[in-house]
Amino acid sequence: MAQNTRLFSSIPPLSILRSSEKCHHQSMATFSTFCPSNPVSLSRPSSIFHHRCSSRFLNRIRSMSGSSDVREHFGGSIGFLGLGIMGTPMAMNLCNAGFDVKFWNRTQGKSNQLTEMGIKYMSNPAELASTCDVTFAMLADPESAIEVACGINGVASGISAGKGYVDMSTVDVATSKLISEKIKENGGLFLEAPVSGSKKPAEDGQLIFLTAGDLSLYKTVSVLLDVMGKSKYFLGEVGNGASMKLIVNMIMGSMMASFSEGLLLSKKAGLDPDILIKVLSEGAISTPMFSMKGPSMVQSTYPTAFPLKHQQKDMRLALGLADTVSQPMPVAVAANELYKAAKAQGLSDHDFSAVIEALKSELATS
Repeated sequence: MAQNTRLFSSIPPLSILRSSEKCHHQSMATFSTFCPSNPVSLSRPSSIFHHRCSSRFLNRIRSMSGSSDVREHFGGSIGFLGLGIMGTPMAMNLCNAGFDVKFWNRTQGKSNQLTEMGIKYMSNPAELASTCDVTFAMLADPESAIEVACGINGVASGISAGKGYVDMSTVDVATSKLISEKIKENGGLFLEAPVSGSKKPAEDGQLIFLTAGDLSLYKTVSVLLDVMGKSKYFLGEVGNGASMKLIVNMIMGSMMASFSEGLLLSKKAGLDPDILIKVLSEGAISTPMFSMKGPSMVQSTYPTAFPLKHQQKDMRLALGLADTVSQPMPVAVAANELYKAAKAQGLSDHDFSAVIEALKSELATS
């Protein structure tokens, strides 16, 4: 533990971070996968706080130390698990910032881009966690997250006292708590940190982190989250980050389903759907998601930024969360059925905007 303290002793204390970055509360819409707008200041419990993670924030860290090298605020080694659509650009951003990064991926062939950058590939998650001070994971679903963290040669079997594990996967509350318990049994520190954002924000370092768990680990990895994202929230105990992410993605999935209905209705009513997109962009319900996805949806093309299968998984998990608190979710239930239908049509790996194809099929048979 003493070594861990020494490695990160140069990180500004939380009081400095909070005073140097005005805390904000964003409306749910600003958690969007696409370019959130500026937040509105509101009061909230002191255990929940928010830091903007823009380049301005990094510049403040640099100015406090008189150094232009953010690596001085994290002297340890970083492990990264999972090199999919999101994980690869996130790991590359850490590497490009000059940090010492090692990685593991289930399919080693997908890691060529990182090995060409000179990043070392480790044989399994346990070896990675045992040799790194902090290990990040960005995995596809709860099953993968549990296997990588708790399975044979998993993170839990390699982690030791003072080392940290940050799981950025989108999972349910029960999964996050299980992983947390296994990590802590071996002396490790745990932080859940699911992200709001898709491929482009990941590439641009513009993600939003919804974190919960060990506060000391949150402070330790803050400078790393700043490299990968533009904003971060600490939400208290493990499970709160998972819940927030599922609610955000449930809203996003329901919005996309409704938007798809609107596009098809406009065309059937003899209107130009491209004009509808422009009208929406100028009104109170304007969102970058409609402007970015709409034109390609009109052309029936769905370049993948967020796979449809992951959106449906998140809808399913959000409905499970609602069951635990006995809340009816009629809108989300209906949207989930559309995503399931789209999966049945073979659209799992297309962008989630391909849900419009499920509606087209319904129209064709009605």
